[in-house]
Amino acid sequence: MEDRELDLTEEQKAVKAKYPAINKKFEYLDHTADVQLHSWGDTLEEAFEQCAMAMFGYMTDIETVEPIDTVQTESEGEDMLSLLFHFLDDWLFKFSADQFFIPREIKVLQLDRVNFKIRSIGWGEEFNLAKHPQGTEVKAITYSAMQIHEDIKPEIFVILDI
Repeated sequence: MEDRELDLTEEQKAVKAKYPAINKKFEYLDHTADVQLHSWGDTLEEAFEQCAMAMFGYMTDIETVEPIDTVQTESEGEDMLSLLFHFLDDWLFKFSADQFFIPREIKVLQLDRVNFKIRSIGWGEEFNLAKHPQGTEVKAITYSAMQIHEDIKPEIFVILDI
């Protein structure tokens, strides 16, 4: 399942046409009862950004989101895997419990690999079913088979509970 195609209304198609296409460096891998995200980037920061966008891309067509508001997050962990977990969990919280915020783009502002802290900003808007197609609800981030690789190119694998 390389790219999820959701049925779009004419209004949603108009929003997509208004902005440049998003350069997606992620894919969805089949996994029993869950979904595995695989993201990559030129830097580890970009791989983190793409992983968060893959999560939101599973919930809706992120190209229908307008970048009219910003939200920032600060996350910390005990190691790189827990930092990734908290980064994704904090963004999921912004969507599901806090502000119903859905980003079109996320940018890592600072990644501290020594103290395991990350600051990021997202551009988007409040999720609205009338405006954004409904994908699949993400219930939680899991540590199951979570991986961060920086060998040749930075890449990340994360399983989401859906």
